Amino acid sequence: MNSNEQKIKQTASLLRKATHAVALTGAGISTPSGIPDFRSPSSGLWSHADPFQVATIYAFKQRPQDFYDWIRPLTQLMLDATPNPAHIALAQLEAHGPLKSVITQNIDLLHTRAGSQTVYELHGHIREMTCIRCYHVFDAAPYLQDVLTQERVPHCPACGGVLKPNVILFGEQLPVRVFNEARKESRTCDLMLIIGTSLEVEPAANLPLLARETGAHLVIINESATYMDSHADVVIRADVADILPQITAAFLSHATEP
Repeated sequence: MNSNEQKIKQTASLLRKATHAVALTGAGISTPSGIPDFRSPSSGLWSHADPFQVATIYAFKQRPQDFYDWIRPLTQLMLDATPNPAHIALAQLEAHGPLKSVITQNIDLLHTRAGSQTVYELHGHIREMTCIRCYHVFDAAPYLQDVLTQERVPHCPACGGVLKPNVILFGEQLPVRVFNEARKESRTCDLMLIIGTSLEVEPAANLPLLARETGAHLVIINESATYMDSHADVVIRADVADILPQITAAFLSHATEP
């Protein structure tokens, strides 16, 4: 049995013992679906743009066209993407196991499209847009299509103000209710699966500390090191789309034994 096989068995065992597991996910769970992360030197989104020029709330209000020019290719990728086996595995663990929620830093909607029911989107999402002048909220789909096909800034049909996707830009606070629920889940859980995140972006990066302080077990599945590795019960360096389905299968096969 190789190292990863043993770690898969360990993680499945922790899942069988858990009564309230949560998953914390980052960009690494969506890269197998074709969505780039933000920090990889060659493919990361920040390797081709200065975030403080295009993705702050101040920059958006001053130059919304620059923001939409930058996010247009990413938007197309997100709309075209489909959930990969890692997303589906988490939905299965929620449906048939102890997983109670997914806390994600991603804005791509792939967790909900995979079937996860309780998802806390810390950095917002692309399903809605809000007018920055009158604050009316709209379904994003028709406006995103306009962004993609006409390459222009969408405007509010009620007042003419600029529409902003409900994603969190630099300089904005996280959605308070969502973040409070994520903190509550982190303090309540007895197992946290940390999947595809480098744990470099605060305050999401602090959630595993909350879980550990209240006695939860930690499992980290990520291709690079994180600051929490030394505190984790299991650390697996591998592609999450390969490993997570194996963990779920190991858990489910034991769960269905007579």
